[in-house]
Amino acid sequence: MTQATLNSTRTTAAKGLACKECGAEYELKATHICELCFGPLEVQYDYDYLRTKVTRESIKAGPHSIWRYKDLLPVPDEHIVDVGTGMTPLLKANRLARRLGLKNLYIKNDAVNMPTLSFKDRVVSVALSKAKEFGFSTISCASTGNLANSTAAIAAHAGLDCCVFIPADLEAGKVLGTVIYGPTVMAVQGNYDQVNRLCCEVANTYGWGFVNINLRPYYSEGSKTLGYEVAEQLGWQLPDHIVAPLASGSLFTKIHKGFQEFVKVGLVEDKPVRFSGAQAEGCSPIAQAYAEGRDFVTPVKPNTIAKSIAIGNPADGIYALELARKTNGNIESVTDEEIIEGMKLLAETEGIFTETAGGTTIAVLKKLVEAGKINPDETTVVYITGNGLKTQESVQGYVGEPFTIEAKLDSFERALERSQTLDRLDWQQVLV
Repeated sequence: MTQATLNSTRTTAAKGLACKECGAEYELKATHICELCFGPLEVQYDYDYLRTKVTRESIKAGPHSIWRYKDLLPVPDEHIVDVGTGMTPLLKANRLARRLGLKNLYIKNDAVNMPTLSFKDRVVSVALSKAKEFGFSTISCASTGNLANSTAAIAAHAGLDCCVFIPADLEAGKVLGTVIYGPTVMAVQGNYDQVNRLCCEVANTYGWGFVNINLRPYYSEGSKTLGYEVAEQLGWQLPDHIVAPLASGSLFTKIHKGFQEFVKVGLVEDKPVRFSGAQAEGCSPIAQAYAEGRDFVTPVKPNTIAKSIAIGNPADGIYALELARKTNGNIESVTDEEIIEGMKLLAETEGIFTETAGGTTIAVLKKLVEAGKINPDETTVVYITGNGLKTQESVQGYVGEPFTIEAKLDSFERALERSQTLDRLDWQQVLV
């Protein structure tokens, strides 16, 4: 068969899977581990073909969702599950930038992503589309919360049976945001890493489609769209610096893959982009490895309010570590107190209520600026990956309370004077 004939008959540019460690190749199937070296598998594409098919115009003509980039994703058209995920705002964060002393700061706000208000809607949309193609009837996941929300919601839309596994101590908002869609929910007495080990056993025993286990190579491709969208929203150019949260490390590395694919296909010009990652001190295995100059990541036991990124044994940790170093980026960690302050800072300056992962990222951004590790003139993009309405417990007791007043003008005026006095005291503390 000639290349021209192949191009005219193919339904996707995905060629197969390849091991990130030894390069062994596999067909496109529900598997995620190399049989030779046990390395992770990743989807490979025919970029020569994509250069003949994908243009800025073809992307602009697509839907207002991640599926405008369908040619760069591993799913045939007939199996796409589109629930309006993606194309979230890229906001010029002028007030936060002034507070920090930056000039060109942007917020990529996946706190308003559809349908469940986190970036996980992207990866699940791709994973469940591939699950339908493979013929799975039951979908599952191991989750710290956001992924369970997304898997349950999109499975309901797609008409798939769903059973999700979460740690038993998960935030109430994330539990409610899962059970509302009617899945079977297993609350496991243990941390995420223990949940994940159980899920590996279940996947092998029951043959279900686990989005972040046997469907992981396809699932992780959804994160590339966070790179695509930023490049498109910046006027078809790459930023100078990105700051993103680190959990498994997959999101971090896939944003980089998204940028590089746009370069390979000819949609943007290549340029160096610095990658900096954010972790909570109570679960910072990648940050610890970075600080100590190690080329390996030692697992830790999570102990932080930032539960959505509390993965003690990150599957892609070493790849995130390598990426930060080779791009002259950084990986930092912050305390739970700094995370809360990061949430408040973003809310007060830009009107965005983020969850603890976003608070971690903003706090690390602030820390990097104060250490002189971000050039004020750089175009810096900060990724906010989830909504604060899901983790309200984390800020209860750390934010203001309403003034209770009588339905009388003098009662209002006394409360107003009191609020203005408190505001002045707060500003004095800031100046000190």
